[in-house]
Amino acid sequence: MSCCGNRYAGPQARSISPESRTSPAPAGVPADPLFEYVGGTSLTVAGPVTGRRYHFEVKGARRSISRHDAPSLLHIPNLRHIAQR
Repeated sequence: MSCCGNRYAGPQARSISPESRTSPAPAGVPADPLFEYVGGTSLTVAGPVTGRRYHFEVKGARRSISRHDAPSLLHIPNLRHIAQR
């Protein structure tokens, strides 16, 4: 494929893993809590504060939840807060 001399190649597609989408919390700010799904099917919940959708594919799936959404998600059956070390 020839180029007209313009050095702009257009946007580059790249894959971003879920782990790389979130950066560690700055010093002094608590990290987002980790939740584990213990139900028998899959579960998708929407965070009431952020509006983010959290999808748990199978039993044992773990996800970081925004600390803003976490208090409400504590009341969802089959979703457990996991203490981080």
